[in-house]
Amino acid sequence: MLRRRGPRGTHERAGTAADWLVVGLGNPGDEYARTRHNVGAETVELLAVRHGAQLRKGKERARADHVRIGGSLVALAVPLTYMNDSGLAVTALARRYGVYPEQVIVVHDELDLPVAALKVKSGGGLAGHNGLRSIVSHLHSDAFQRVRIGVGKPVSKEQGADHVLKRFSKRERTDVDVTVEQAADAVECIVRDGVDVAMNRYNQLS
Repeated sequence: MLRRRGPRGTHERAGTAADWLVVGLGNPGDEYARTRHNVGAETVELLAVRHGAQLRKGKERARADHVRIGGSLVALAVPLTYMNDSGLAVTALARRYGVYPEQVIVVHDELDLPVAALKVKSGGGLAGHNGLRSIVSHLHSDAFQRVRIGVGKPVSKEQGADHVLKRFSKRERTDVDVTVEQAADAVECIVRDGVDVAMNRYNQLS
């Protein structure tokens, strides 16, 4: 169970209380860097660079730091678990920073969107994504916000696992690099203006 906010918005735990937790999904290790499955992690790493964060390994099985975006304190994190166990890290981070599921923003790859498409979504289903399945299982909620980056569908459903572990073509990579920048913008928009504004603004791009 996540610890709930105490009176006057305080958090019932020691440590840094955040307004938002932003998690970029991916697999750890150089062999997975810049694969389709790791675009979420790339986005959070970009946000860390933008805001001067140092993502450091902690006991929550993630690299994390916190920054100010607008008037909000925002925790940035990239799990060090493999994708299928993302929920272990996300739940531990949510406890550390004292956030509700609704205050969690997950940036992830999306097979159901064309390569380099971008969509913002609040809550919803799993679309076969094992990282999301793990998060829902451990948070006991699907109410978190999602920033979805399209990686395209494989030729057949059976090839989905291999597809997400492949790198983009050179042409695709150029487009995806732009989308990762836009995804980082979308996260900042959610934090500053709310998820509805972000959906209206960024869901029109694709």
